[in-house]
Amino acid sequence: MGDILNQAITGPDVWLGPEIAKRDDWIGCVSGDEIDELNKAVESIRAHGRRLFTFTREDFPLPTLGPRLQNILDEVENGRGFALLRGLPVADYGTDYEALKILYWGVALHLGSPITQNARGDLICEITDLGFDKSKPNVRGYVTNQTGPFHNDSCDVVGLFCIHPSREGGKSRIASSAAVFNAILKENPDYLPVLFKGFHFDLRGEGVTGDLNEVTFHRIPIFSYHAGRFNCRYNARSVLRGAIKIGEDLSDFEQDALNCVRDMAGRDDIRLDMDFQQGDIQLNNNHSILHSRTAFIDWPEQEKKRCLYRLWMTIPNGRPLAPEYADRLNTGPRGGVHVQDGAGFWAGAPKELEGKVLPM
Repeated sequence: MGDILNQAITGPDVWLGPEIAKRDDWIGCVSGDEIDELNKAVESIRAHGRRLFTFTREDFPLPTLGPRLQNILDEVENGRGFALLRGLPVADYGTDYEALKILYWGVALHLGSPITQNARGDLICEITDLGFDKSKPNVRGYVTNQTGPFHNDSCDVVGLFCIHPSREGGKSRIASSAAVFNAILKENPDYLPVLFKGFHFDLRGEGVTGDLNEVTFHRIPIFSYHAGRFNCRYNARSVLRGAIKIGEDLSDFEQDALNCVRDMAGRDDIRLDMDFQQGDIQLNNNHSILHSRTAFIDWPEQEKKRCLYRLWMTIPNGRPLAPEYADRLNTGPRGGVHVQDGAGFWAGAPKELEGKVLPM
């Protein structure tokens, strides 16, 4: 276990939602010239016969938007920890979803290196409702329309590209993990040793062994303070299922400590709520930001169903991470999900998902 921090955190990554909501400096709108750059880059990829995932950053030049993306990335890593890029030309592409993924992939290459998100090896996951219940074992929340509790993902930065918003609900909620820590330090400091010690996380059948009962090889700290930086890795559902799978029930005190993180993140005076618009890209630093979403009601038309494209990325010159914190998937520091031969939608998925065609 690393050092237990016992003093309040200060800096740009400590913010409160109601204050941020009064500003719009975290929203960056793409210009007409930048849209032209993106469209030309997509056209060039196709003109040269390149396909999704097969081209590099150099193949997707963004002379104006590229440097701006680097500034946004610096804000995500060293500033407030999140940003919203608004106005990407989704509607212009109609139902050409392959082109939209090429565009998104090209943007991502100017930010970092995408990593795998499930055992099938998906690099872009479609966040959309497939009608399943996330309370079932190994069902991941991004294929339901249910409320998503506060958590963060197993990568440096997660990107969410809004292709279609929902009819109602689906509001994005984010919170500064440093602000959450400060609140716990002030109000419930007895929980901190438990949170810095960490837990074994359930890997949902997506670990390196392929065993449905595999958990992280070592405890993953919820809070980690390393090399002068505060970091957070939180997913209460994975912790609770991990404890069940290894036969070590959490104590009431441990569960209270876990719940405290969730409750603090969701407080009105801490969290920031935002609605996604078509063409938004939200970027969250998973070491700095906890995120969730509200339940949603979808459109009846298949072509209008809520859909976000998600990317997990490692970023260049990312902060140093403590070893016991960095290996979150049993694939080594900052590693992606282990890809398994013959895996379906995800390893351990319900049988009724096998062969199911994902809606675009």
